Amino acid sequence: MKHSIRRKFSLIFIGLMAGTVLLCWLLNHMLLGRYYFNTKTKIIYDAYQSIRQVANSEDYSTEEFRRKLDDLCSRYNITVYVMDSNSQTKYVSYNGGVELENQLIGYIIGIHSGTTEMLEEGDDYILQRLVSGDREYLEMYGRLSTGISFIMRTPVESIRVSAKIANRFFAYVGIAGTVAGGIIIWFVARRMTRPILELSHISEQMVNLDFEAKYKGRANNEIDLLGENINKLSASLERSISELKTANNELKKDIERKEAIDEMRKEFLANVSHELKTPIALIQGYAEGLKEGVNDDPESRSFYCEVIMDEASKMNQMVQKLLTLNQLEFGNDVVSMERFDVTALIRNYLQSADILTKQNEIQVLLEDYDPVYVWADEYKTEEVFTNYFSNAVNHCEGERKIVISLTPEKGKVRVGVFNTGAPIPQEALPHLWEKFYKVDKARTREYGGSGVGLSIVKAIMESMNQAYGVENRPDGVLFWFELETMEGEV
Repeated sequence: MKHSIRRKFSLIFIGLMAGTVLLCWLLNHMLLGRYYFNTKTKIIYDAYQSIRQVANSEDYSTEEFRRKLDDLCSRYNITVYVMDSNSQTKYVSYNGGVELENQLIGYIIGIHSGTTEMLEEGDDYILQRLVSGDREYLEMYGRLSTGISFIMRTPVESIRVSAKIANRFFAYVGIAGTVAGGIIIWFVARRMTRPILELSHISEQMVNLDFEAKYKGRANNEIDLLGENINKLSASLERSISELKTANNELKKDIERKEAIDEMRKEFLANVSHELKTPIALIQGYAEGLKEGVNDDPESRSFYCEVIMDEASKMNQMVQKLLTLNQLEFGNDVVSMERFDVTALIRNYLQSADILTKQNEIQVLLEDYDPVYVWADEYKTEEVFTNYFSNAVNHCEGERKIVISLTPEKGKVRVGVFNTGAPIPQEALPHLWEKFYKVDKARTREYGGSGVGLSIVKAIMESMNQAYGVENRPDGVLFWFELETMEGEV
């Protein structure tokens, strides 16, 4: 990654750490010697105050006084020599205090050895820098009002050496600390940026509409809070896109449904216009003939009137069927499911159609079936059977038989209406259920068929979610439909 946060974070930390170490080293190099010198001066001055305080109380020979000076000498590398007014030694430090006796006596009588630089002069002490040979010291000597004389010395060279060593050590430690800190911060930054990279990967998947990846961090920090919000955003986007796709799908269906309705409307108008053209022409022609008195005899006028009435009746029936079909196709007709005996329904209809079958010299066969109770819309079921039976009467030939059958299926009953006669051409079978489709238009015109009856059957059976169909038999045609039965009653 060109602009990696981990790299930037590591470089910034290493730079800050290195700068801090360098600044501390410079300050240490420039000020440590002076700080040490001032500290030593303060220590010597504190030792002077202790000696003065004890001398005023004539208590400098006690063990506590000696222990306190011994501690100062050992801790800060100070050499001390104290003597009373009779030039008797009262305290000598273990680290060379005896050597200061002659130096103190020399200062008292005015003899100086080495080069000195006075730094501070008090009422009863002098603080000076002493160079003796190749060595340099910070030295204080004096004579108290009680007659006690003292001298204290600490090597300055050791301060400089210590500061130099400390600076060198600090430089090594600083470099090592910077390198180690850089390595540590690199891995720390890597661990910190890993969840950020994970969130970046998740967001990239979200851009591609893939919402499966989820953030799983459990560190309970700000990045985890961001991850939880990313998860919520992902779920929300997935839900919103799902709703949009569902709405879009429904919109497409609505558009397709509207287009289908428009096509149906156009087809309906075209078919209705075509079907009504012939009866309207006949009515118009015979009506004009009556008006012009083509035939004046009563018998001819009666014939003309019958033709007009017959064609008007056919037009009325077709319009009624079209209205029924329109209600079924558009779902405006409510299906009322009820329990009834389909055997009784068929027998009642056959009784009412007995005159029609006798006029056409047709033999209707129906076995003596027991009652069969079904769940369906009784009125619509009768309409389906009526359409099948009327179709069978109009196409019955040969032996002129119509056979009604009730065949039990698994949880259903199949009602069949078979008529003897010529089979339906195989290529015409899929189109039988289309509006205004007619296999033999001349014959359909003969008996006044509109080509709508089987379309009504199709719409009714689909509204009840039941199967229907047609089969060619060697000696005729079988139309059938199925109904749901009461369990155990077939």
